[in-house]
Amino acid sequence: MIKDNEVIETLTELEAFLTLVENGGLGLTNVQGVALATNNSDGRPFVAVLDDKHQLLLGRWVSQEVFENGKDMVRYGVNKKH
Repeated sequence: MIKDNEVIETLTELEAFLTLVENGGLGLTNVQGVALATNNSDGRPFVAVLDDKHQLLLGRWVSQEVFENGKDMVRYGVNKKH
């Protein structure tokens, strides 16, 4: 669910968001993954927090720059070596 129009504009903001997710700081339960995706209706990019059934728990809009350049950070996490 993307409830607001807040946009993650920079890789630093993406890192902070992913750190919150990884550390359980958002109060979400059953988090199993994170992905970058695009909205089917308008193509707008977002970062998705997914559960074990690949259902969206939480989403945040991201800028096109973050979508294009944040893939490794999302794929590997912020606390892991590539």
